[in-house]
Amino acid sequence: MSDALSLPRLERMHNVMAGHVASGDIPGLVTLVSRRGEVHVDAIGKMAIGGAPMQRDTIFRIASMTKPVTAVAAMILVEECKLRLDDPVDPFLPELAGRKVLRAVDAPLDDTVPAHRAITLRDLLTFRLGLGMLMVFPDRYPIQKAIAEAGFAPGPVFPSFPPDELMRRYGTLPLLYQPGERWLYNSGTDILSVLIARAAGTTLARFLEDRIFAPLGMKDTGFHVGEANRARFAPAYARDPATSELKVFDDPATGKWAKPPVFENGSAGLVSTADDFNAFAQMMLNGGRLGKERILSRPSIELMTADHLTPAQKQGSELFFGDVKGWGFGLSVYTGRDDLCSVPGRFGWFGGYGTSWYSDPRESFTGILLTQRMMESPQPPRVMTDFWTSAYQAIDD
Repeated sequence: MSDALSLPRLERMHNVMAGHVASGDIPGLVTLVSRRGEVHVDAIGKMAIGGAPMQRDTIFRIASMTKPVTAVAAMILVEECKLRLDDPVDPFLPELAGRKVLRAVDAPLDDTVPAHRAITLRDLLTFRLGLGMLMVFPDRYPIQKAIAEAGFAPGPVFPSFPPDELMRRYGTLPLLYQPGERWLYNSGTDILSVLIARAAGTTLARFLEDRIFAPLGMKDTGFHVGEANRARFAPAYARDPATSELKVFDDPATGKWAKPPVFENGSAGLVSTADDFNAFAQMMLNGGRLGKERILSRPSIELMTADHLTPAQKQGSELFFGDVKGWGFGLSVYTGRDDLCSVPGRFGWFGGYGTSWYSDPRESFTGILLTQRMMESPQPPRVMTDFWTSAYQAIDD
């Protein structure tokens, strides 16, 4: 036993996680908890139903855990003064210039007013650009139909058209709200993917590799999995609503990650491993540095992990935030405490394909959960809530 994490209580966490696998809820998982230099990794179950055992270095689709990585890439360009937080993005993204805004979210698409101002990088990072998911189900407004027809409907299938085409399609849509007015999920980092590539004069994949992955030793993180590593790549599963059985949604050999994508999706396109993502998490927790490698300055990390939303800007997205969360740059930030793991200042995000990461500066703590079972709503599944309860109960001081 140490003064960082209790080994008996980590064993309790193992038993809870193993129970989710034994129930058939998920085929397998990997957990990582780190505190004050101690790292504990647990691989439970199978990579695939009836397949090989889960391993520490199994590769997972991390989905929206991609967002904070993309936000870090943008802040690298801010620190180099190649981008500026409050400058209009129009010079790099002319498709977003001269925006029109719906008079009301339920209005016809041609019932618009001019935008009060241009969209900025800060708007993209905070998801306040005026484009994104409208959390009204089932779809009932003209703009929801237009978003779906443009290829941006909410769901597990990501845009698969080239970056210029992605921006052309976004350019056909009116804004749902004025820039800065309201938080809307996801579109900000879709568009940020293109902005980074254009501002840096390279591809997003190359920029991430050169400026983040290689310096941090994240050798298994990227937008696809080559044949040499495919045996470590878990399938993605979704529950069949008709039979309740788990069905393969994405196959490692033939699915979307089997070859380089047409669009390098900075919202949800990365794959990674527990140790790879922990390197990123520790860099964030350490104020932008991991060992001798500095990715960002401490002030940039502090800015990224501060809450940038007002209550009015969160209106309509309460499902994501509850009462104790806000949003920084590309990630969630806890602002209050209503649970074991709800620690103010804790930052991170989850991925819709069944992954979760948060780091906690107050506790010098990081937790990562990787599963291959897709989420079925913005509310975390039981395995995630049990992981975070179990992770925090292992703190031993």
